[in-house]
Amino acid sequence: MEELPVVDLESVTRELAESGRRVKVLWQKPDSLAFVARGREYRSEFHVNDSDEFTYMIKGTMHLHYRTPEGEEKVCVIPEGSTNWMPGNTPHSPRFPPDAFALITERGRREGEVDRFQWYCPKCDELLHEESAVVDDYTKDFVTQAYKNFFGNEAHRTCKKCGNVMPKPEGF
Repeated sequence: MEELPVVDLESVTRELAESGRRVKVLWQKPDSLAFVARGREYRSEFHVNDSDEFTYMIKGTMHLHYRTPEGEEKVCVIPEGSTNWMPGNTPHSPRFPPDAFALITERGRREGEVDRFQWYCPKCDELLHEESAVVDDYTKDFVTQAYKNFFGNEAHRTCKKCGNVMPKPEGF
């Protein structure tokens, strides 16, 4: 049996803040994944994955945008020191500033499971683009790669319904 992990969350948040990195994976096992995320001010996509998720806001406040089964966008506000549970396959977009930190736990991905990253038109709410990936190793940071693919292609950011072009955030 492995040693049982004990994680000093204050040290992890300090490490992320000082290094500029966005995610620190604490453990990654077949039935359990835990990581600390630092906010991404540019986050706009909705992530869809099969696992339930548990979020604890270590520092700051998260505005967790999510889409109902009917496609309506709603926002769940998670203040510092609070938790949230979200069922699997809920399109969600965790939005919080770079000086805020969240602990997220979920089930490890099962073989063949596909994560999806969806962007919607800010003008008419039409689906703009979807990226998908088999997330076999969370340390590979598929979110960053999905963003590069989306923002690096103007056709992905152009709404086929209303013609609106989603602007690139700074840094892309």
